[in-house]
Amino acid sequence: MAVFDTRNRVIECKIVYYGPGRGGKTTNLRYIFKAFKKQTTGDMVSINTQGDRTIFFDFLPIGLGKIRGCEVKVQLYTVPGQVKYGSTRKQVLKGVDGVVFVADSLEVRRKENMLSLKDLQQNLAEQNMSIFKIPLVLQYNKRDLAKEAIPLLAIDVIERDLNEKLKVPSFPASALNGTGVASTLKECMNLTLHHLQQELKWAR
Repeated sequence: MAVFDTRNRVIECKIVYYGPGRGGKTTNLRYIFKAFKKQTTGDMVSINTQGDRTIFFDFLPIGLGKIRGCEVKVQLYTVPGQVKYGSTRKQVLKGVDGVVFVADSLEVRRKENMLSLKDLQQNLAEQNMSIFKIPLVLQYNKRDLAKEAIPLLAIDVIERDLNEKLKVPSFPASALNGTGVASTLKECMNLTLHHLQQELKWAR
């Protein structure tokens, strides 16, 4: 959960990019880190695993607003998507405040998307969190590959697979060229900020 630094008047919250392996989570964060360099602090840290990686960095959003007079700092994380890194995903997900689920639009990855979303739901439940209550945004990545005649899932099919019950905001995107990346992050940050504000009201 969010960390309150009362001395420096800063609230740190954590947004995790979740989804199947090689779906575009790392590409999202690399694009954000490069495109919004002025809003990042420090370096991007990468923890490599075989065939996948976990990366994270601090992000200082401009114009997001304040909570009780405190600036908001966002820590952006990815998780390794491959099934064998389940323990790492659980560790990274600890203390999460918001989630971006990056789905792979390739037809051949349909099953992996659904399994990964189920994995997210189970891992949140282990932390006594509900996938229906946490700030969550879906991103349907790799839409640019349609130009190369690569078979992609139709948006309405992905919506039916992943968002029929959740009914959360969703964005078509191409993390490679940045299409939809900023919109996805902005929506997740806004939802997370609103959620934190509501939690503070209840805590009074």
